[in-house]
Amino acid sequence: MDLKLLFISTLLGCLCYSIAQQEGNECIKANAKSCGECIQVGEKCGWCTKPDFLKQGEPTSARCDELESLKKRCPHDLIENPRGSQTVLVNKPVTNRKDTSEKMKPEDITQIQPQKMSLNLRSGEAQSFNLTFKRAEDYPIDLYYLMDLSYSMKDDLENVKNLGTMLMHEMSKITSDFRIGFGSFVEKTVMPYISTTPAKLLNPCTGDQNCTSPFSYKNVLRLTSDGNQFNTLVGQQQISGNLDSPEGGFDAIMQVAVCGEHIGWRNVTRLLVFSTDAGFHFAGDGKLGGIVLPNDGKCHLKDGMYTMSHYYDYPSIAHLVQKLSDNNIQTIFAVTEEFQSVYKELKNLIPKSAVGTLSANSSNVINLIIDAYKSLSSEVILENSKLPEGVTIKYQSHCKNGVVNEGENGRKCSNISIGDQVFFDISITAHKCPKNGLSESIKIKPLGFTEEVEILLNFICECECHDAGQANSPYCNNGNGTFECGACRCNEGRIGRHCECSTEEVNSDDLDANCRKDNGTDICSTNGDCICGECVCKKRENPSEVYSGKYCECDNFNCDRSNNMICGGHGECVCRVCQCEANYTGSACDCSLDTTTCLASNKQICNGRGTCECGTCKCTDPKFQGPTCEICPTCPGVCTEHKECVQCRAFQTGEKKDTCERDCSYFNLIKVKDRDKLPQPNQAFPLMHCKERDANDCWFYYTYAINNTEKEVHVVETQECPAGPDIIPIVAGVVAGIVLIGLALLLIWKLLMIIHDRREFAKFEKEKMNAKWDTGENPIYKSAVTTVVNPKYEGK
Repeated sequence: MDLKLLFISTLLGCLCYSIAQQEGNECIKANAKSCGECIQVGEKCGWCTKPDFLKQGEPTSARCDELESLKKRCPHDLIENPRGSQTVLVNKPVTNRKDTSEKMKPEDITQIQPQKMSLNLRSGEAQSFNLTFKRAEDYPIDLYYLMDLSYSMKDDLENVKNLGTMLMHEMSKITSDFRIGFGSFVEKTVMPYISTTPAKLLNPCTGDQNCTSPFSYKNVLRLTSDGNQFNTLVGQQQISGNLDSPEGGFDAIMQVAVCGEHIGWRNVTRLLVFSTDAGFHFAGDGKLGGIVLPNDGKCHLKDGMYTMSHYYDYPSIAHLVQKLSDNNIQTIFAVTEEFQSVYKELKNLIPKSAVGTLSANSSNVINLIIDAYKSLSSEVILENSKLPEGVTIKYQSHCKNGVVNEGENGRKCSNISIGDQVFFDISITAHKCPKNGLSESIKIKPLGFTEEVEILLNFICECECHDAGQANSPYCNNGNGTFECGACRCNEGRIGRHCECSTEEVNSDDLDANCRKDNGTDICSTNGDCICGECVCKKRENPSEVYSGKYCECDNFNCDRSNNMICGGHGECVCRVCQCEANYTGSACDCSLDTTTCLASNKQICNGRGTCECGTCKCTDPKFQGPTCEICPTCPGVCTEHKECVQCRAFQTGEKKDTCERDCSYFNLIKVKDRDKLPQPNQAFPLMHCKERDANDCWFYYTYAINNTEKEVHVVETQECPAGPDIIPIVAGVVAGIVLIGLALLLIWKLLMIIHDRREFAKFEKEKMNAKWDTGENPIYKSAVTTVVNPKYEGK
């Protein structure tokens, strides 16, 4: 059993290795013609620069192989295997402010580390580095309040007029450097969004309402730290009006995002509060007003007014997302309950955005802004710029409380408080070299923050030996190629290992004659192509199988096999002949010269009852079997030896029931229903019948045999146990016996009494007959009649 398992495991291991060789050796499959091509295949590939490395018939691509295989044939110092590397160029530590009363310029505050790196990337080899993010204390904030001034927001405007000073007071609890700005929007100034009659253009409202002329977007106040100025300018604003329900807020958001100089954005936390009680127009809706040009995403403000609303369509959501992200703006949508669902769907499309429920008159706008800011700032999400073709990036985040995230969740950490520090492991891999081979640059930054990490990507597309190549080398047939990395790179029009042939000479009959063995008819033994009078052997589908030789007459896969392995796994197939390892011989290296496998426990070879042939015992005594001729199935004592193991495995009883799995797994157990089903001694292998009794006086029957090195035990599945006493008949018998004995005693007593009475009666009768009584008067007799005489009676 053990030998069979060993054989199966060895066979599976070899099969797995063969499959791995066939499927996994991408270096050979790539058929690389130069060192540069080789190292781009994968990180495991290397190139041997040894000039005489190639064997007869091997192509130049044979220089490219997995490193472990190359090291067996090529000196280590002649293997080209460039590795990637990384260099930190700017590594300013994150800001750790112990005293927040000390003012710092925004550009002096660092929240992300490092700031700039350079990576040298080899194809298939990942370069990993650590990125640290710390949410800085007292970080400056710029907040721009963008408000819908259509007529439905009239009551909201009154509450916003005092927003400046109140919001300044609340935000001072978060940061000492806070600025606020204000802008408003209504709608595009063309039909059908507004009425274009002269009167409505002056006053779009009805009745006695005094409204300002409609407009698309107006920058009322650039960012300032003066809350009173905010209150004053906002207090001067008037409501306007339009015809349709959706508003032109997207035009306004685009201008706020791209007109940084007009708005006054700094490189700090940028918040945009978008306040409305209606939906929004987006790309394509401009066609209703005859506007078909897509939004160009550029700034078109003049004197604070958006001047191209009639010329460009509304921006798309994707366009807005891009511009908001590029300018590090976090958006807070303050909308009424009616449009919550719409803006929540929009929030899912815009990273680092939040939605708050605005009361009917905007009275809760300050609490809404504070809550939304805390929600946005408690989460950090990393994003990267567009990656070059063939480059991938992976993230792993290490957040608070030991939380580790991978995949898409590896980009972010949540529940971050001021002063908290989190880490990201970032891995960048190039899978091929860019077409132009030039360096690239990517940027990684946390969404909503202006800081970023710049990463320069340099691609390793050539080996170091490439630069030392010798052009027009005499080694390459008197200057017909460049000798680099141990091989010739032929000039145009030349071929061959040493560039010795012209492409016009390839099919010459004279050259083909050099490729025929013994002047035969087969060119390169039908296993290769004749190039320049020299055989270049074909490659097989399995990269580990190779043709070789001057005429490709040799291979390493057509040798004798043993146990389904070439050369029995104990030798190397060289030109179809096995070259065996030490201690092995035979055409398939299947005969071991080592006798240690034949040593019995008594240190004798084959227990003195056989001979050791090829590492296996051939038993000369027919009674003995096994790998070392120590097993005797028919010898006395076999039944007793295996009794406990048969007991525990068949019936889960006996002294070894607790260690059964460990001690008794050396044989195959087969259960049969009765004794007639047990194997009989007339089998082709020795067999021992056993009858044993357990602690409960139960008998069990089994046979022990060795069948082709496998130990087999057939056991009757039921035991023969002595029958136990039948309680009911015993009790009934005892009771019945007691009753019968009682009745018998009563009958005997009655019989004795009857006999006694009869004897007494007979005795009485006898005495009666023998008595002699006087027939006269009985002296003791007294008459029962009494006579009384009346004295007065006179007889009359």
